[in-house]
Amino acid sequence: MSENKHSSLDRLGLWILGATVLGAVTGLILGKDAQMFAPMGNLFMQLIKMIVVPLVLFSLIGGAASLGRSGSAGKIGLLTFGYYGITTAVAVALGLAASEFFQPGRGIEMAALSDAAIHVDHIEESTQIPGFWETITGFVPTNPFQALVDGNILQIITFALFMGFAATYLEEHKKNYVLNFFNYLTELFIQVMTGIMYVAPIGVFCLMADATGTFGYAVLTKILYLILLYALVLAVVTYGMIGGSVALFSRCTTYKQFFKSMWKVQIFAFSTASSIATLPLNMNTATTELGVSKETTSFALPLGATINMNGNAAYYAMAATFIAQMYGMELALPQYIAIIITSTLGAVGQAGVPGPTLLVVAVLVSAGIPIEALPILFGVDRIFDMLRTAVNITGDAACATIVDRFRESAAPSGKSNDLNTTNH
Repeated sequence: MSENKHSSLDRLGLWILGATVLGAVTGLILGKDAQMFAPMGNLFMQLIKMIVVPLVLFSLIGGAASLGRSGSAGKIGLLTFGYYGITTAVAVALGLAASEFFQPGRGIEMAALSDAAIHVDHIEESTQIPGFWETITGFVPTNPFQALVDGNILQIITFALFMGFAATYLEEHKKNYVLNFFNYLTELFIQVMTGIMYVAPIGVFCLMADATGTFGYAVLTKILYLILLYALVLAVVTYGMIGGSVALFSRCTTYKQFFKSMWKVQIFAFSTASSIATLPLNMNTATTELGVSKETTSFALPLGATINMNGNAAYYAMAATFIAQMYGMELALPQYIAIIITSTLGAVGQAGVPGPTLLVVAVLVSAGIPIEALPILFGVDRIFDMLRTAVNITGDAACATIVDRFRESAAPSGKSNDLNTTNH
């Protein structure tokens, strides 16, 4: 990538940061009137969602086909799933520990719920986490084209991985044709995304103005303690666990360089509250600035945008204990175990797009915690969503930098497949 394009991306990051701050200030000044910006913000999100499904499909097929040519494919797959699983479990444990130590739910008046009242009837039935076999079968599409139409990312990933790995068994000239075809399509959609990104400051401003104007101070003050505590936990997860894993195990980047390159991606993720929407920018940063191979990036990041939800898992656990504390409940070991399991499973496959985290209900139900207090969290869910999304995408990139060291290059000895080493 040329220096001009690098500086252009850096300037874009500054514009997005400025738009985030300006949007928040505008929302606080205008209050409910800031909802006038919602249509423009929604249009921006629609532009991004327009290319997400084909980008995930084509990049994963190309990435799996590239990895499948080497003996490292299975190793990278196991390491990727292992990293996401371990870091998610640790994030849940940290969230529980912080909630129990600081007790953010104590002393909150239940009367405050009337200000955030919404209908929660039948939510419990619609957000039950399926059983083991229901979860496994849910990964496999009965009709791949229907999965594409519905935007079922988990099923699209399954289909793409089968396609990619199957392509490695084709004759060499056919395999190369398939690989080039999907890699070219991936580059095409990244170019489309690059064009969309140049209007990102406008979209981010509108999203932030609408969100801040809708929430205001009234609801935020009731759970400010929880928000601050959650931010503290996520800081430990991000700069301690995730950053520490990069420093210890990554060979293509350093702790300092990693966060220096990731800041604009984190800001974009924070403002859009969408791992999926941030995926193209995250993939571009990983390959051009962090030195991760395109093969590993095309495999680990789309997968992580769907199943790696460290921030979500920590939130589910903290929300459950927060509400339990509001009711004066003392949780026992079986309830903690239920919270850990359902928080981890609920985070896997959580759609990488913003929206109310109704899966919290499943966590509450599993631990026998009343759901009546949940609406008070729905009112500020966007705030939590922005925070956890920034952490989720950071974990995705960190995983890619770590597992990339185990990729066996298909290029001849002395000619690295890692084209990115010349781009810094």
